[in-house]
Amino acid sequence: MILSFGMEELAAKGPTPEGSGSVVSIGVFDGVHVGHQAILSANVALAKAHGLTSTVVTFAGHPKKILLGRSPKTLTTISHRLALFERAGIEHTLVLEFTEELRNMSATAFLQEILLAGLHAHTFLLGFDSKFGRGQEGSAAFLRAQGQTVQVIERVLARDRAASSTAIREAVELGDLVGASTMLGRRVSVLGHVVHGNALGRTIGFPTANLNLEHELHPPGGVYAGYARLIGDPSGRTFPAMANIGHRPTIEHLDGVPQSDGQVEVHLLDFAEDLYGAQLEFEFVARLREEQTFDGLQALETQLIADRKATSELLSAKGPDFGAGFSPQ
Repeated sequence: MILSFGMEELAAKGPTPEGSGSVVSIGVFDGVHVGHQAILSANVALAKAHGLTSTVVTFAGHPKKILLGRSPKTLTTISHRLALFERAGIEHTLVLEFTEELRNMSATAFLQEILLAGLHAHTFLLGFDSKFGRGQEGSAAFLRAQGQTVQVIERVLARDRAASSTAIREAVELGDLVGASTMLGRRVSVLGHVVHGNALGRTIGFPTANLNLEHELHPPGGVYAGYARLIGDPSGRTFPAMANIGHRPTIEHLDGVPQSDGQVEVHLLDFAEDLYGAQLEFEFVARLREEQTFDGLQALETQLIADRKATSELLSAKGPDFGAGFSPQ
């Protein structure tokens, strides 16, 4: 479903909620953390119980960019959020471009034109701080005053503090995978399209998928053990993998060509399929070591063999479900 509303685009994913209507949740949902998951889970359960379509309204750009003139680096791009919504069992997602026009739209107009006419909203399932419309006038109380049925999910605590995207961003940037995962309710992960690199890894037996993260936040540089997930794979398989984040100092040392910082390369263990153009998610389990500069490719290959062995042993010891996060409904 594509709706035109005087904005660049209103894109939607999933079947249009028609017939008996939809259960609608609204928010940015950056990170899709434990608080967000509580909303999504309740939405899916309510929709199933009443024969409705579980539906999310979210935003392509962070509203703070328009509201405050700046926005935080996101934990999850819109592509990543869509994948996580689908994994949580959400059937339909409407993605709005947050523009000045949308910012100035009244809550009444938003309700009537987008939520009721566009999404056939039957029931609203909101977070405790969910707001919409000009001046954030749209709230649970507003919807009830308009005769709408509303359920509110209260604040969710993790480690005795409220789960928040801001706190998770801080933990990820510090490399606190355990703290971030606790608030996320799943492993810390990044998602990006696989793009062409210099194919050097293939020459030493370590082909890598180079990810374009589209400015998605990631942990500090280093080598990590984890799991790779192919988005859109109907089997939902995950593959043992290791990732390097940084500026590839050995390549810089050998070629004398400066490498950009924050590059993410993922090597899937015992996997030989072509991944170019695919969407790949890497889930972080543990940091193995810092990035290092090696004198040559032989030394680099020797270290990568050790890293692969360490990755295999660590993942085998922890088991595939360690920190795996929420399951589909």
